[in-house]
Amino acid sequence: MTAAKSSFPVWAALLVSGIAGMMVSTQSRVNGGLSQELHSGYLAAAVSFGSGLLILVVLVACVPRGRRGLARVRREVAAGEFPVWGLLGGACGAFFVLTQGLVATVLGVALFTVGIVAGQVLGGLVIDRIGLGPSGKIAPTTTRLIGTGLAVVAVAVSVSDRILGGDGGAVWLIVIPVVAGVGMAWQSAVNGLVRVVAQSAITATFVNFLVGTLVLAIAAAVSLAFSGWPTGWPAEPWFYVGGLVGVVFIALATILVRTAGVLLLSMSNVAGQLVGSMVFEVWSPLAGGVTIPLLAGVGLALVAVVIAALPSRYRRPEGPR
Repeated sequence: MTAAKSSFPVWAALLVSGIAGMMVSTQSRVNGGLSQELHSGYLAAAVSFGSGLLILVVLVACVPRGRRGLARVRREVAAGEFPVWGLLGGACGAFFVLTQGLVATVLGVALFTVGIVAGQVLGGLVIDRIGLGPSGKIAPTTTRLIGTGLAVVAVAVSVSDRILGGDGGAVWLIVIPVVAGVGMAWQSAVNGLVRVVAQSAITATFVNFLVGTLVLAIAAAVSLAFSGWPTGWPAEPWFYVGGLVGVVFIALATILVRTAGVLLLSMSNVAGQLVGSMVFEVWSPLAGGVTIPLLAGVGLALVAVVIAALPSRYRRPEGPR
């Protein structure tokens, strides 16, 4: 399989990815709030992914290209031309949505997002270097390395007040969104590969949500066996839009990763996440609210994104994989 090229402008891909990132911070707030209402992060994650899967079932059924894409993927996998592990991007998406319900409610949306930033840029740097994504190998530049380093520093700055205040136990939870961020970078890469094979973003997104929903359904069933079914469900409709937001985000990432590469896509995406997360911390915080170290950390993370995504430093893929 060779690297696919796209005529879609890189700057436009990064702009759309940034807008998609703001949608992710919305999803984090929605899923975190649903988790608090249901007292179950596992069930909230399953509801979010499951509702997204229902949307995609309808889309695939109605769009011929989506159905043809599923047939292509089946043929490629059966013939051994496409690895089974390439279909498992949804497992990382499931883990990310699960952390939204379990961890974002403790750390707050902004601090949670800073952790996601560090994981995405680290994962994107490595994945681009080894050429896992559909755009092939993209060598790290000095600006990318500096941006990645600043993203890691931003995490340390964001949690510094909690460490100095003796809340070190909760601070270590930041490791979880960092790991989830690495998984998101890998998810974007393998979903992009599925899209190349399927020739359909709808198909790639459907595969992602099918796998993720299966993982979360099992996790929720185990959790509910011990904790029991919720006594009530929130009536506000906005608690249930997480799946729709996820569908749009994954579809955009699947389309754009071929143009921008995993690292630059992650950088522009997290810029949008950071802006959106700060809006929620001011308007409707899950935990902690806005602090000076958090503001400094978000600012550093944004600087990291700008440095790593400088257009003059962007390199097209090194060649066929």
